[in-house]
Amino acid sequence: MQTRRIGTVEVSAIGIGAMPMSVRGRPGEERSIATVHAALDAGATLIDTADAYSLGSEDVGHNESLVAKALANHERGSEVLVATKGGHVRPGGSAWALDGRPEHLKRACELSLRRLGVEAIGLYQFHRPDPEVPYEESIGALRDLLDEGKILMAGISNADPAQIGLANDILGGRLASVQNRFAPDFRSSEPEIDLCDQLGIAFLPWRPLGGVAQASAPGSPFAPFAEVAGAHGVSPQRVCLAWMLAKSPQLIPIPGASRPETVRDSLAASELMLTGDEMARLDDTGA
Repeated sequence: MQTRRIGTVEVSAIGIGAMPMSVRGRPGEERSIATVHAALDAGATLIDTADAYSLGSEDVGHNESLVAKALANHERGSEVLVATKGGHVRPGGSAWALDGRPEHLKRACELSLRRLGVEAIGLYQFHRPDPEVPYEESIGALRDLLDEGKILMAGISNADPAQIGLANDILGGRLASVQNRFAPDFRSSEPEIDLCDQLGIAFLPWRPLGGVAQASAPGSPFAPFAEVAGAHGVSPQRVCLAWMLAKSPQLIPIPGASRPETVRDSLAASELMLTGDEMARLDDTGA
């Protein structure tokens, strides 16, 4: 397994996104834990979660508790960097909302600490900007949490270049990661990737496999992923993750995981080397 860095921590070049294990359509707990264990056995040392990953207001924190339980029951669990997030809330039923107030983020962090069973969270990320709260106030809460030692690294999610620059300034150059959507069918985060390259900040693409499921469909704009996959005898999903790794040394994809077999396939992408011609073909696909 290749490795990359988030802040000062070396992690697997591909992590896993634990969200599918807690939202609608989630698998049973036994399969979810087996999925996390399969990922660890395959070399994963990064798991992304959030307090809001749940069915709704009735089980907020489900994903964090599940991840903590899975890690506690594996011999390599202590080697994993757990990245969690605060700032999305579940106000009732299955609804989603935002709360970027500093007091909310600090309280959310305390609850995440309890669910994860740790004294300090490895990477704590502001989940999404709240238009009702000045961005600098939300990031100020992360700065305070860093200074208090309750989190070891701070990250942001769903941020534009201006917000990345502002967050890094407020944090005194300590912004460790940016987690934005990026995939073959969603390329608009390329300016954020370029900025992270310049600043040496890790970029964690969420939903990185978007569009690849269509790769084998007749006339699909993503057909090159299927064609390259056929040449290597692997899945288009594996090719997609290998393509991302080759685009930037700061990229650490976090594909969603809910089955042991698919998480093993995803993690194997770190060993797939693509040629320059293949990269050029894949760069030209999609939106």
